[in-house]
Amino acid sequence: MFPQHPLHRSLSLLAVALLALVLIPSCGADTPKHPDDTNIRAFLDRYFSTWSAQDMEGYGACFDSQARILFVDKDGSVMTQGLTDFLHGQKLGHQQSSVPMVEKPLTKEIMGDGRVVQAKVTWLLTKGSSETRGTDYFTLKREGQGWKIVALVFNND
Repeated sequence: MFPQHPLHRSLSLLAVALLALVLIPSCGADTPKHPDDTNIRAFLDRYFSTWSAQDMEGYGACFDSQARILFVDKDGSVMTQGLTDFLHGQKLGHQQSSVPMVEKPLTKEIMGDGRVVQAKVTWLLTKGSSETRGTDYFTLKREGQGWKIVALVFNND
């Protein structure tokens, strides 16, 4: 075997490093997309847009009639509501706000099967000049060709 020239060794290492940069992201890629990913993302966008537009009828239509909504406070305490009480509180929140409130999704992570999906959505709530960030954890069930919320657990900063 002939001794390897230092330049050849450096070039070989560089080639291996570049190859690793190309291959590693594909090896550690996120979980595959859900087969209904596009529709689920559209459903989640509708959830946020109807709330922001104060369309409580459209917003309420995103939920199964038996849905449960849970809020986890910073201290870890949990408040739970049925759909009717939750929607009433959301409507009052909009009515009592001195400025419009807009909530926009920032990131969405979706996993599940053909019947049940879980989605983690981080969001930003803008109310005048104040901003609040939080996370919604949705459990969705397939209903016909669409999706409905059966459980929503959320928190905020």
